[in-house]
Amino acid sequence: MAAPQVHHLFHAPIADHSFSSDKQTLAVARENNVELYQSSGNKFTLSDELKGHEKTVTSVDIAPKSGRIVTCSQDRNAYVWEKTPEGWKPTLVLLRINRAATFVRWSPSEQKFAVGSGARVIAVCYFEEENDWWISKHLKKPIRSTITTLAWHPNSVLLAAGSTDSHARVFSSFIKGIDARPEPSAWGERLPFNTICGEFLNDSAGWIQGVAFSPSGNALAFTGHDSSVTVVYPSAPEQPPRAMLNISTRLLPLNSLIWNGETEIIAAGHDCEPFRFRGDENGWQLAGSIENKAGDSGGAREESALNMFRQMDLKGQTQADTKLKSTHQNTVNTVRVHEEANGAVNSFSTSGVDGRVVVWSA
Repeated sequence: MAAPQVHHLFHAPIADHSFSSDKQTLAVARENNVELYQSSGNKFTLSDELKGHEKTVTSVDIAPKSGRIVTCSQDRNAYVWEKTPEGWKPTLVLLRINRAATFVRWSPSEQKFAVGSGARVIAVCYFEEENDWWISKHLKKPIRSTITTLAWHPNSVLLAAGSTDSHARVFSSFIKGIDARPEPSAWGERLPFNTICGEFLNDSAGWIQGVAFSPSGNALAFTGHDSSVTVVYPSAPEQPPRAMLNISTRLLPLNSLIWNGETEIIAAGHDCEPFRFRGDENGWQLAGSIENKAGDSGGAREESALNMFRQMDLKGQTQADTKLKSTHQNTVNTVRVHEEANGAVNSFSTSGVDGRVVVWSA
């Protein structure tokens, strides 16, 4: 397997990152700004900064086709940035929320985007031609806490959300005049706005950190703060799922995940490295770390920690070696598809608290 490309951009946490479709531009959320890096040879160099938010930027997403950038922040605002000859022009979005905006993603159609928030609502935003502005409609019920993560179904109508009320939910975000009527699926047939197409708890009711639809849209995966990954296969509208599989691990909690085809999931989080899960409706299991150093599921790591404490007990001290054996040196916040073909991922990217963006071969 090819060695990962490591881009150590700065010594500060990266809340979120996004590549442009040609992979030449990289946007990273750093404190109150979004920094834009351009590819030159094997490295990325800072080319521009998007300034406008007054508080920490929590999420950023570049639309693949149009190249528009959407950002959201703890200042309760979202901006859509468009490239002009004079530079990047921001347009304020009317979110109408009274708590921090936490997560944002464009829909595959790029006609709208969704913003999660601490106000127990998801703002589904779209452009109104008559008034020349971005406005939002709110998905509210039955959310009872902060939205931590969002993922779009391939049809751009269904939206999955994970929150700190321990639920992963699938909503309809159908907006008349913007969306084409979706084909009936296992998630639902008639889908007016704010229809609940699914509501799921993991085994120990941990906070939901990451959520993703499979490439076909016929399965949903989410990861919780209890170090588990749950995969749901819906059966029919308003029916219990055909299968709901919970994979508990001895890892630290995972923060973000993506699908590689229909039978593999790649996830990463507080263990500072990405892991592979493989399976289908009959069962899923942890297949090991993507880094070459180990394919264990936490056992060897526990053993080495025990040895370290034994050494401390014998010698009264231990070596001050703080460098991890993994490529990332701190928690991974975001896993994103970098290059894919027909649902199969060729490469994916991760970013985290160590100020690194890493591109991996899948």
